[in-house]
Amino acid sequence: MTAVEPEISEAVLVGAIEHDISQDPFPIKGWDHVTFHVGNAKQAAHYYSTAFGMKLVAYRGPEQGYRDYAEYVMVSGGARFVLKGAVHRNAPGAEHHTIHGDGVTDVALEIPDVDAAYAYAIKQGARSHTEPTTLKDEHGEIRYAAIHTYGDTIHSLIDRSAYSGPFLPGFVARQPMVERTTGPKRYFQAIDHVVGNVELGKMDEWVEFYKRVMGFTNMAEFVGDDIATEYSALMSKVVASGTRKVKFPLNEPAISKKKSQIDEYLEFYEGPGPQHIALATNDILASVDAMRAAGVEFLDTPDSYYDDPELRARIGEVRAPIEELKKRKILVDRDEDGYLLQIFTKPQQDRPTFFYELIERHGSLGFGKGNFKALFEAIEREQDARGNL
Repeated sequence: MTAVEPEISEAVLVGAIEHDISQDPFPIKGWDHVTFHVGNAKQAAHYYSTAFGMKLVAYRGPEQGYRDYAEYVMVSGGARFVLKGAVHRNAPGAEHHTIHGDGVTDVALEIPDVDAAYAYAIKQGARSHTEPTTLKDEHGEIRYAAIHTYGDTIHSLIDRSAYSGPFLPGFVARQPMVERTTGPKRYFQAIDHVVGNVELGKMDEWVEFYKRVMGFTNMAEFVGDDIATEYSALMSKVVASGTRKVKFPLNEPAISKKKSQIDEYLEFYEGPGPQHIALATNDILASVDAMRAAGVEFLDTPDSYYDDPELRARIGEVRAPIEELKKRKILVDRDEDGYLLQIFTKPQQDRPTFFYELIERHGSLGFGKGNFKALFEAIEREQDARGNL
């Protein structure tokens, strides 16, 4: 196990930059939470406690008078997940899980002025999911609204500045399911970015949506040979908030010899949706060791990737010896701003859809462009094993 580096700010962890959000038409403080619809929320909460090192902090369900769902709130540093499972077949929205399987339904954003942001979004063409409303309990109040985005995904807009409760009104504090005594304090500290897959020909439409509705800007674009292998291809563009703290890469399939990872996702998820979440860590070696020991499966990378003299020349000196990265199958990339270390899990459910990335940034604001070929070849090997390539 490697020594844990000193705690660093969340902004540095996720590659954010200085920016005055008051100048934005749609100001965003950062990520608030991500909600998952799952088949069994209690079991999922246990998995995230043991395998991802997250801590259960809040719960809402039938015991609190909410008769449709059991919801478990998990945290790790600034990252917060809500695991939501229907307790009966007629629960409103339960068809999401029937259609898509376990998946993300809500990527919620913390907003300083929900009413102003919602009004701007609707004026710019966003479709309303929930008009601004105030939620209250003994801990204070929250201002809340929501808009639709690609597929069946929404963005909740939340102002929690006047609230001191464990999560949202109606939730009660809960003790952790698992008390860990070994391993790093946290396996990850924040959400770095959330990647969405959309249908062929729809990527530019949704890039324009985020620019028009939320004032995002283009941060990166990957097309052609940048993001293709011998057999499959895709196209990707990245939009980001002014601080770069909230980043949304958007992928669409491209014409190729065989089925791409995006095609496979769209087929098994039955439509567009969030494909993976990148989790920022300040010690990826310790995180991978702990998560792998707890049963998390990561994509494999051939030893030839690490033995390539061009790779070694391009990346230069990084904080971990290349042999340590090779042992754990961690990828490394360098750009003009610095370097990053990254690794990807296998799908986290039976359908080959949603997965995670662990990322450790050292100055780099990028997404591991130099690793795309190795990553996609690893994904293709998994697709081939499933009979889906």
